[in-house]
Amino acid sequence: IPEVEYSMTTALRLLISPIYRRWCCFVAILVAAPLRPVLTLQHSVKPSWRWPVSNLLHRRTISTPPITWTMPPLTRSRIALGGSSAEDNTFILPTETIVDTTPPMPSTPQKGASLKRSKYFSISDGEPTTVAKKGRTATGKGSVSEAIKSTSQQKSPKPKTPTKSKKSPSATKPPKSPKTKSSSPRKREKIEPGSLPPPKDWEKIYSLVQELRADKTAPVDSVGAEALPERHLGEVVYRYQVLIALMLSSQTKDAVVGETMKALQKHGLTVENIQQTDNQTLNNLIQKVGFHNNKTKFIKESADILITTYNGDIPQTAEEMMKLPGVGPKMAYIVESIAFQKNSGIGVDTHMHRMFNDLKWVKSTTPEGTREQLEGWLPRERWGEINALWVGFGQEVQQQKEKMLKKALTCSSPLEALALIKKLRFDVSKEAKRYGLEDDVRKAMGS
Repeated sequence: IPEVEYSMTTALRLLISPIYRRWCCFVAILVAAPLRPVLTLQHSVKPSWRWPVSNLLHRRTISTPPITWTMPPLTRSRIALGGSSAEDNTFILPTETIVDTTPPMPSTPQKGASLKRSKYFSISDGEPTTVAKKGRTATGKGSVSEAIKSTSQQKSPKPKTPTKSKKSPSATKPPKSPKTKSSSPRKREKIEPGSLPPPKDWEKIYSLVQELRADKTAPVDSVGAEALPERHLGEVVYRYQVLIALMLSSQTKDAVVGETMKALQKHGLTVENIQQTDNQTLNNLIQKVGFHNNKTKFIKESADILITTYNGDIPQTAEEMMKLPGVGPKMAYIVESIAFQKNSGIGVDTHMHRMFNDLKWVKSTTPEGTREQLEGWLPRERWGEINALWVGFGQEVQQQKEKMLKKALTCSSPLEALALIKKLRFDVSKEAKRYGLEDDVRKAMGS
């Protein structure tokens, strides 16, 4: 009959279903729960109720007062736990209240102590009780701690294997003198100028960059530290404005630096006037640059130092400039080159650091490491021009892509120029398609 066959198939599917089995187990637990003993925690403030099954099946860290077990009316019975003697391995379950004799645990455990419920359970009404676990038995007055102690005492000690006597180290080897650790950390060896071999074909790439930068139309050429200061006010004021322009350029675009410098020059950009200007007014004048709060403090502190120590002028060496607040190696070497036409080092910023690593000219993780490696092989006569040359080239590659692509296509070596800007993360095909120069790029690549 189709109906009977369908009903039987449905019944088999229900029996096989894991969800159905879980619901059957849940219903069985609910039905059997009233028949189980109820655990009552006799707390001094507020009693709390727990199911006995969860307390017996789950081990967890607890801190409770003595536990009272309340049993339903039952007849006295004997539960055999296994062993040679029935009297020694039985629990007597009376109908009256049975109290656990384990001493109460402290409510707040001490530091480093771990309170865990023991695997051994003992129920006592004044008679000796036996605890059995995996063939090990212990008899006591119902105390878990005594049962564990007696169990550990019954373990037979393992026989010790004879070992050969070890010779004293003084008989074989002389005692080593303790090593003294140096208090100062290990310093990295300084790279001396001219001590490193130059990279392959660097002069060819350097000459190509000079050709691409011959027009001097990058932002650094118009609003850089060399173009912004007012030379007509005197050499002392000019040198001070070069220093201020470099201090403002940190983490700020050249266009913003140029706008801020014009505002300061309108206010009066001399060391005496800046010293007399209050912090709030100065902060408002340079608020467009990055980290203007810190730069306000650095400029004010530097003005005080220049007036008291250098008679209103700036230091003449890069080492002395680095002692001024907010002045790092890059700023000091560039100011020294522009203001005094001296080149004791190369000013390397993050853009130069990235480009020279892309070209495999250096291998470093910081601009300071790039500076040291670059000074190790670059001729000293190029130290003064390299910053403005490559900073402007990087600005055109990143910010003026159409102009850079056209300059690369019209230079004396377009194929080498395209390969160079590709190494500097310039997507030639994408930008050529964007500005309609695909045919020119294809012609240059084929030539």
